[in-house]
Amino acid sequence: MSPILRVSLAMAAVLAWVVAWYSGTAQEVFSIWWRSETFAHGLLVLPISGWLVWRNRDRLVGLQIGTAPVMALPILAAGFGWLLGELASVASVTHAALAFILVFSLVGVLGFQLARPLAFPILFLLFGIPIGEFLLPVMMDYTAEFTVSALRLSGVPVYQEGLHFVVPNGRWSVVEACSGVRYLMASLMVGTLYAYLSYRSLHRRLLFLVAAIVVPIIANWLRAYMIVMLGFLSDNRIATGVDHILYGWLFFGIVIVLMFWIGGHWREDLDPEVPRQLSPMKAGVARSGLARLVPLALAVAAAPLVLHHLESSEALHPATASPIPALAIAAPWSGLAAPSVSFKPSFMGYREESLRHYANGKQVVSVYVASYADQQPGHELVQSQNALLLPNDLHWNRLAQSRGPDSGAGHWLVTSMARESASALVWSGYWINGRLVTNDYVAKSLLVLERLQGHPDTSVFVAVWATADDLTAAASALQAFHQANGPALLDMIAKTVQPAPK
Repeated sequence: MSPILRVSLAMAAVLAWVVAWYSGTAQEVFSIWWRSETFAHGLLVLPISGWLVWRNRDRLVGLQIGTAPVMALPILAAGFGWLLGELASVASVTHAALAFILVFSLVGVLGFQLARPLAFPILFLLFGIPIGEFLLPVMMDYTAEFTVSALRLSGVPVYQEGLHFVVPNGRWSVVEACSGVRYLMASLMVGTLYAYLSYRSLHRRLLFLVAAIVVPIIANWLRAYMIVMLGFLSDNRIATGVDHILYGWLFFGIVIVLMFWIGGHWREDLDPEVPRQLSPMKAGVARSGLARLVPLALAVAAAPLVLHHLESSEALHPATASPIPALAIAAPWSGLAAPSVSFKPSFMGYREESLRHYANGKQVVSVYVASYADQQPGHELVQSQNALLLPNDLHWNRLAQSRGPDSGAGHWLVTSMARESASALVWSGYWINGRLVTNDYVAKSLLVLERLQGHPDTSVFVAVWATADDLTAAASALQAFHQANGPALLDMIAKTVQPAPK
């Protein structure tokens, strides 16, 4: 059997074994590749990796598969990360952990000697991790700031509120598609592949990789500026409909092709390659027996088996959410049907939800509570689709965030927002096991600890806000409400997370 065939069969067997144990996570990853334009490049990762292995087939001559049982340790570490991601329902962690489990397993089965010439094809699999959405808010902010600054330098008057800005003949917004994350993900993968195929020296590869990161970001800023300028100069006759997207991709394509053309002037792939010297003693390693594969196979299966044990035991018995009780409101505050200015946090997957409004005669405050229990994918408290204000909100603009007053169980997160005719100030946080926290990562960590200790994973998101003509008036309303109803609000939240009687 030829070396490339042996290697191909071994890699296929590893892929099948890993996918068999982590089929749920593998299906999630494939589903994201299939439906998401941002991560559609993931569909090409496996075929490209296979082609790269075939391309390196001549480097495998004289080498034999020699397993590396020591790789069971990093496999176990990655499996533990996957287990934590499952317990906390953090999809990005489970997806990344699956990719590393596959990479470590391939190295373990092939052995270090074979894995060395195949290092890039194996590591290329990491581009299949559908991660990067956390960059959306940051890249949207920078795109908006660059576009507004460039417009002002061009002599165009601009009024900006967060991600929304107005020019004399139109309104524009930086939405998720304008963030440039899609361009960055595609450029990073293609640029890395180009650097590997075109260069041999490490410094040239790294320089081109830096260019593959910086160029698409700057190109996206210029693209956004160009589209707004085209709309402004044409009185919104062009660059405002479908051609908005076409012009953007055309401009980005030209920039990337130009980047590759410039990088091609320093190509090294046409230079004669120095023959690889094989040591006669190491060229034929002893054949690995099945016994050396056992630690690797068990390491792959360990995390799913532990999760199955936890889920089948009383440690992770399903939690139930109590109905959200009414707030014991104190005079002079009383219930209100609905305020004139509407707002509601963007949360989904909750078990119970409540939105109530209160007034004291001249000030209006709203209280929103969303409770979560027995959290599963799509029903998590902390996830990318749950936010006080989504980046693409067309009505409200986030102005600033800061640490707020002490609630007695933790500090609130204070968010100031604005729209055309009103301002809003919001106090918000996650309530987990009697603590009010505002950081997503802290909240996820606490949820994992709760599940590992056998506690019900009941938790809530709570937001209290006031809308007024300006932020000073909104802050005054929140302070007055907190002084009169702060303890009652905490008591209501505590009752919400108590398991409902069976």
